[in-house]
Amino acid sequence: MLSVSSRTLYRFIDEGLLTGYRFGRVIRVKRRDIEEFIEACRIIPGTLKHLYPDPQQTQ
Repeated sequence: MLSVSSRTLYRFIDEGLLTGYRFGRVIRVKRRDIEEFIEACRIIPGTLKHLYPDPQQTQ
């Protein structure tokens, strides 16, 4: 669902960004927790202007 590597997923869990559950040697994540994580990462429109130049400032 997240399209990230296992290593990145483990880092999210280790940093407390996502809740993981250990069953023996297997780590599982609840779908609901992933959906909440995705929603928490939502980008607010207008907050990415620093990533592209303003055409009026470059003239």
